[in-house]
Amino acid sequence: MKLFSLILGLFWGVSVTTTVLAGDHIGVTEITVASPERGRNLSVTIWYPAAEGGQEILLAESKLFEGTKAFRDAPTAAGRYPLIIVSHGSGGRIQDMGWIASRLVDAGFIVAGPNHPGTTSRDSTPADTPKLWERTNDLSNVVNTLTSTGQWSGSIVKERIGVLGFSLGGAAAMELSGARANLETYAQYCDVNKTMSDCAWYVGGKGYVDGEEVHSDTVNLREIDRARFEQSNLDPRIKSAVLVDPAMAQAYDAESLKKIAIPMYFINLGRIESVPVAVTAQKLSELTPKGNLVHINDAVHFSFLAECRNGGTELLKSIGETDALCDDGGGRSRADIHAELGRVIVEAFTRTLKSGE
Repeated sequence: MKLFSLILGLFWGVSVTTTVLAGDHIGVTEITVASPERGRNLSVTIWYPAAEGGQEILLAESKLFEGTKAFRDAPTAAGRYPLIIVSHGSGGRIQDMGWIASRLVDAGFIVAGPNHPGTTSRDSTPADTPKLWERTNDLSNVVNTLTSTGQWSGSIVKERIGVLGFSLGGAAAMELSGARANLETYAQYCDVNKTMSDCAWYVGGKGYVDGEEVHSDTVNLREIDRARFEQSNLDPRIKSAVLVDPAMAQAYDAESLKKIAIPMYFINLGRIESVPVAVTAQKLSELTPKGNLVHINDAVHFSFLAECRNGGTELLKSIGETDALCDDGGGRSRADIHAELGRVIVEAFTRTLKSGE
């Protein structure tokens, strides 16, 4: 579950002006959203259809990853658009979701998401990881702010809101859609699957705070606040969900899945026989009444990350990183995998939030 937390912390850089193709009308801005529950503000990135203007940048370009072209603080294009809320993976950053956000904006959506304190790059600990109720509250707070105040409320179709989640973000999206987790079931899963990335993270003995590696006590899952872990985090404003390799796949209560009323589009990265048990979504898709499952062949979990720059694999080796963040599962390039993922995700939200499925 550390999932590139330190790597992104080492290499993420500032946005720079540049000239590249595509994305000519994608605006991006960053705002803060109050979180009374956390006692701090959330850092939120918003991508949106833009009119001419703004500073041309490559958002989230780093030594390791390619950035995404957009126009910082460009005027919002006239019109009203469905909203997609995005939740990043464990140890990730919302800014690095620009590659999929830009495709959704091109299709006529506004896209927004927070960096989740305690499970984001440079700020990620095992103790914070299973607290999905904090992540779902972050997402609902973003919806509250964008649909009720400032310039965004007039640009968003409030009745057409979707959620896109990757990995731990997929678990948050599951719960925002109505899934409820069972603590003992999850603990038993880790009893049996100690080498799975999430289970190993809980006993790994380290985390990241303020960009520095720190010692972390082993997390005993059975000592987590059970009432909070198993509570309903349903947000009825969410009308459609796309869930990419959703974490905690073995933890959800079957009866809660059967009651989910919205379309649920599950995506597993890789062929069915190669998907780790931690994120396999076949049973989830079968239990949800409007569930669909797509496998992206020759992809792996890390394929949802941004494209790596030339020399990325060598760079990782030079610092002793063992996770193959730049490697995919077969002969396809990450760009080709992203093209397929983009089509699947855009089609799902277009069908459910624009066509009224």
